[in-house]
Amino acid sequence: MSRTQTAAAAPVQQSPISSRTGFLLLQLGLIIVAVISVIVAVALGQVDIPVADSYRILLYHVTGIRIGNVQELTSGSNVSIIWNIRFPRVLLALLVGAGLSMCGTVMQATVQNPLADPYILGISSGASLGATFSILVGFGASSLLGQTGLAFWAFAGAFGASMLVLTLAGIGGKMSSVKLVLSGMVINALCTAFTDFIIYFANNAEGIRSVTFWSMGSLAPAAWDRLPLVAIVVGCAVLLFLLQFRILNTMLLGEEAAVTLGVNLYFYRRIYLVLTAVVTGVLVASCGTIGFVGLIIPHLVRGLVGSDHRRLMPTSILIGGIFLVWTDVIARTAIPKAELPIGIITAMIGAPLFMYMLVKKGYEFGGK
Repeated sequence: MSRTQTAAAAPVQQSPISSRTGFLLLQLGLIIVAVISVIVAVALGQVDIPVADSYRILLYHVTGIRIGNVQELTSGSNVSIIWNIRFPRVLLALLVGAGLSMCGTVMQATVQNPLADPYILGISSGASLGATFSILVGFGASSLLGQTGLAFWAFAGAFGASMLVLTLAGIGGKMSSVKLVLSGMVINALCTAFTDFIIYFANNAEGIRSVTFWSMGSLAPAAWDRLPLVAIVVGCAVLLFLLQFRILNTMLLGEEAAVTLGVNLYFYRRIYLVLTAVVTGVLVASCGTIGFVGLIIPHLVRGLVGSDHRRLMPTSILIGGIFLVWTDVIARTAIPKAELPIGIITAMIGAPLFMYMLVKKGYEFGGK
């Protein structure tokens, strides 16, 4: 084996699920779990609905297959709750979880640090700054454009933050993964400070309450008219990054090996940061800031299927979606007649896992 081949093989952690058949069975199992999770999740809430009823209602509205009385499937409070309120919310949770996990996986490879995610690199904070500006200032853009205006400002903030990170990391020499992480931490603090500045001086009590609840993350605003934008952006990004596994694997090798293999890491880093900024901006505009999903899920999945992005990416996307569906169920049902912001739940779950990773030093790509 040549030196280049040896270097290319070394950083990629071997998967405990070594066979192709085992991996395909895992993907099939996760898809089945995702479908079951959606059916069960729409039945759970402040008003409990039998799982069998939720299954029949969803089956009829999605496929047209009728099981039972037509009137029970088309009218009544259960139909309204499931189809108009909970089902769009569960689908949004699935999309947001998948998108955040995907962004986290890409960012960890881009900066060669498995503890990176859009939040740590300042992209989420930039999106939050843009969305806060839209809600509390906005120059009328939000009232004219509605959700599209909020998404635009959130994307603008995320894009601006990513450009600042790239610029700062490239000052004074060659861009490196360490400089990217440190630059992200600086931009994160800067965007957070400007967000707090806007909130402090805003003369809009209702807007401040909205920003406060929204900054903790919530899927409560989910509706059918909000799903198309999120679905299109996340769907296109998923399709793209599923095909980028070779470049993502090459990023794990480091600068010198990438040059030897003829891969321009500087170019791909900029492209990937911009694309993750687009996805993060849309997700933050849709449901606020939800932390730890993009940080924890890819790392846990890496221990299951290895660090080869051919397997890591699809598995992270599926598990991230499933995780956020059930996290939202906890947020909706933990307190009677009340709802917790989902960002609180993800932080309560993710922070202990993050500390465990640090204590065990299991945060390197090779698992050592």
